[in-house]
Amino acid sequence: MINNLDFRNVNTLWSSLLVETLSRLGLTKAIISPGSRSGPLTLAFARHPHVETIPILDERSAAFFALGLAKQTKLPVALICTSGTASANFYPAIIEAHHSQTPLLILTADRPYQMRNCHAGQTINQTNIYNHYPNWQVELAQPSSNIELLKYLRQISIQAWENSLFPTPGVVHLNIPFSEPLAPTPDLETEKIKEKYNLSNFFQHISNIFPNSSFTLSGSIYPILDEWLSSEKGLIIVGNSSPNSPSNYCQAIAYLSQLLKYPVLADCLSPLRHYASLNPYLICTYDLILRNSKFAENLAPNLIIQIGELPTSKELRVWLNKYECKRFIIDASRDNFDPLHGKTIHLRISIEQFINDLKDNFFSYINQYKKNREYLADEQINKRLNYTDIWLKIDVIITQRIYQYMASLDTLFEGKVAWILSQKLVARTYIFIANSMSVRYAEFFWTKNDNNYAIYFNRGANGIDGTLSTALGVGHGEHNTVLLTGDLALLHDTNGFLASQNWRGNLTIILINNQGGGIFETLPIVQAEEEFEKYFATPQNIDFGLLCETYKVKYHCIKNWKELLQLINNVSKEPIRLIEIQTNRQLDALWLENNLSQFAQNIK
Repeated sequence: MINNLDFRNVNTLWSSLLVETLSRLGLTKAIISPGSRSGPLTLAFARHPHVETIPILDERSAAFFALGLAKQTKLPVALICTSGTASANFYPAIIEAHHSQTPLLILTADRPYQMRNCHAGQTINQTNIYNHYPNWQVELAQPSSNIELLKYLRQISIQAWENSLFPTPGVVHLNIPFSEPLAPTPDLETEKIKEKYNLSNFFQHISNIFPNSSFTLSGSIYPILDEWLSSEKGLIIVGNSSPNSPSNYCQAIAYLSQLLKYPVLADCLSPLRHYASLNPYLICTYDLILRNSKFAENLAPNLIIQIGELPTSKELRVWLNKYECKRFIIDASRDNFDPLHGKTIHLRISIEQFINDLKDNFFSYINQYKKNREYLADEQINKRLNYTDIWLKIDVIITQRIYQYMASLDTLFEGKVAWILSQKLVARTYIFIANSMSVRYAEFFWTKNDNNYAIYFNRGANGIDGTLSTALGVGHGEHNTVLLTGDLALLHDTNGFLASQNWRGNLTIILINNQGGGIFETLPIVQAEEEFEKYFATPQNIDFGLLCETYKVKYHCIKNWKELLQLINNVSKEPIRLIEIQTNRQLDALWLENNLSQFAQNIK
C-alpha cells in the first residue's frame, strides 16, 4: 500500500483514498452498519490503522451512537451504511445533529445510476434524502482510477470535512454509488496505477483542520455595552451547551456577570451548575422562584443577555413572554435562538471570543463613552447589585428548603433522583439526561456543585429516540458515564444494547420506571380519561430484569434511597449496569401540582 491506499480494484482504491484523506484531516472514529453495497467502504475503514471502527447492527442505533460520540469528541464521526432503506434509518439522528450542531459525516453506499428506477433490489432515491438538514450534501462520481477523478475525490473529501465544521458544525452527506465488484477482487489494471502515477506527495498538503472563530467585535459593541451598564435590572440567561472547554466557557460568563453585576440563570444542561464556584451570581432555582407571582413581577428585568439557547423551563419562557424586554443573544451559530419571537439582537460570536475581544477593547470603550461622567456611577452599581442580591437570597432559601425536604423524604419520588445525582456522583462523570420528565426534574432539583460533570443531552429536536445509543456513544472510551432516563425512552431504543459487545466504557443506567409517559400526566390531555392510559401514557409492563438478562446487563432494582447511594458511590466493574427505580406516575404528577410552587412561598 502507498499511504494506506488499496489498489486491488477501483472500488477499494476509491474507498481507501476517501478514508485516508479523512484520516489526515482528523477523522478517528467510524460507525459501520453491515451491508453488501457498502462493502468497499467498510473494508477501507476497518483496515485503516488510525481509524477506530465500531460495527452496530441497527442503523438507527448506529446513528445515535455516532451522534453521542461526536458530542463527546467535538469532531466529525463517520457513519456508514448500505443502500436502500438503511439510509432512512439515519434520519432521526441527523435531525438531532442538525439542531444540536453536532458534526457527522454520513456515507451512504448506493447502486450506480443505471440500476435506479428499474426495480433493482435494495434501491431507493438516496440523493437529498435528508432534505435541508445537512450542512452540505452531494453524490460522488462513479469510482474511477483516472488521476483527475482521484484528485476530485481527495478535494471533495476535504470539502466534506470542512462543511461538517464550518461555519456551524453539522451533518454532511456523501452518497456513494458502487458497481460490482463489491468484494476486494484483484484487478490487474488498477494495480498498475501504483507504477503509472507518482502518488508520493498526493496528500502532502492535507493537515488537521479544526474550527475557529474569525469574527471579532468592533466599535459597534460600545453603545451596546453602554446600554448594558446603564440597565438597573439586567439578567444573563444561559441555556443548554456543550462547549469544548467548559471551564473557559464558565469563566467567560462569570467575567461578564461580575463586570455587569447581573445574576446568571443557568439551565441544568449548562456547565455552569457544575462549575459553581466560578460564578458568585449563579441562580439555579429560578423555575421555582418564578412560580411566586409577587417575585415574578418584582424581578421582571429591563434587559436580558441570553447565552446560546433558552433554558428548558417553561415557567421561565412564560415569564419572558409576559415581561418582554430587549434581549441580546450571544452565540456563534447562524440559527435563530428566539422561539418567543421577542425583541432580540443576535451577536453571532461565541461567549469566549466575545469576552476576549471585550477585554482587549474595554479601556477604549471607557475613553469613548464615559468621558463626561464617572465610570459606573455608584447609584447604578447599587441598583444592579440590589436586584442581583434579591435573586441570590431567594435562591439560597429555596435551595435550603429543597435540601431539607429531599433529605427527609423516604418515598421513591422520581424528583429526588436528580437531586441525589447532582451531589453524589463521582467528580467529572459523564452524564446523559433523557428528554421528557428526566430533564424537567433535573431543571427543578439539580443543585449547583463543583463536580465538573460533563452533561450531554439531545435537546436539538427533544425526542426520546436514540437515548441509550447516544449515551453509549457519549461514554465510549473508558469513561465513567451515567444515563438518567424514563422507561419509555429506554424501551424506544433497546437495540442500543446490541452495541455493547464492541463498546469500551462504564455506563450506569438510572431507570425511572413509572409505567408509562410521566410527562403526559402533567398535560391537559390527562383529562381524556378513557383514551389517556392506552394512547398517551402507554405503559409497557416490561420486566426489566429479564430484559437485562437477555442483553447480559447487570441489573439492580432498588427499594430505598440507601441502596441507590451505595450503588452510585461505587463505580461498577461491569461495562453496563441498570438500576431500576419504580415510582408512581400519578402520585408524582400530583406532588408536582400541589408542592412545586410551595418552595417559593412565605419568603420575606
